[in-house]
Amino acid sequence: MRSLDIGSTGMLAQQTNVDVISNNIANMSTTGYKRQNVAFLDLIYQNIQRPGATSSDVGTIMPSGIQLGLGTRVGGVYRQHQQGALEITDNPFDLAVTGDGFFQITLPNGDTAYTRDGTFAINQDGDLVTQQGYLVQPGITIPADATDVTINESGEVFAKITGQVALSNVGQLQLATFVNETGLDAIGNNLFIESEASGAPTTGNPGEDNYGEIRQGALENANVNVVEEITNLIEAQRAYEMNSKVISTSDEMLGTISQLR
Repeated sequence: MRSLDIGSTGMLAQQTNVDVISNNIANMSTTGYKRQNVAFLDLIYQNIQRPGATSSDVGTIMPSGIQLGLGTRVGGVYRQHQQGALEITDNPFDLAVTGDGFFQITLPNGDTAYTRDGTFAINQDGDLVTQQGYLVQPGITIPADATDVTINESGEVFAKITGQVALSNVGQLQLATFVNETGLDAIGNNLFIESEASGAPTTGNPGEDNYGEIRQGALENANVNVVEEITNLIEAQRAYEMNSKVISTSDEMLGTISQLR
């Protein structure tokens, strides 16, 4: 019976849907996290009678035909890059991007990764680094005798040096944008890397052209809407239950047939 296979495809698809929703909820407190959603596709159809087929010797055309669907599958899991709410931390090295753009990070192997998580700090050399100790690009080094650090909306980094009246410009942060940011490859630790789907990055100063601005002393929260995720979870659970009901009903029908004398 086709319905057995059809019901199983629906259950498998909804299981993936629940996995994605669970990951969204698990990361509701992850800085800079972007929620994901699942897109479904119907499977191929079995044509019993094709639409438009000739049904008589005088050329009568069938208006619809008979096509039986064979279930569903997951077509893709897409990441939604809408802006998350800002949380004020008052930490001078916590940075948030309002608008488009990713911070650039140098990985241990020399590759460049990208993130919306601006939870930065300075290491033993005064370099601006991520929570994992990866360097932020372009390199920013805070002098050891600096008593205060100011980062403006344009990404310029100024340090108050002991004994100096004027602030010293110690670097310029830049942001990277992509033609298709949904195509970025997530590698964990709030980091993405470039892929063929995302296209090559374009870099520039915050506040210029289409680049977002920097907010010092703030972090971007995850863009997960808990109420929406719980609603999606309930819908996925009900869809899973209905597909399991299809399988049990089909099994009962087969049982009835097997009991015929």
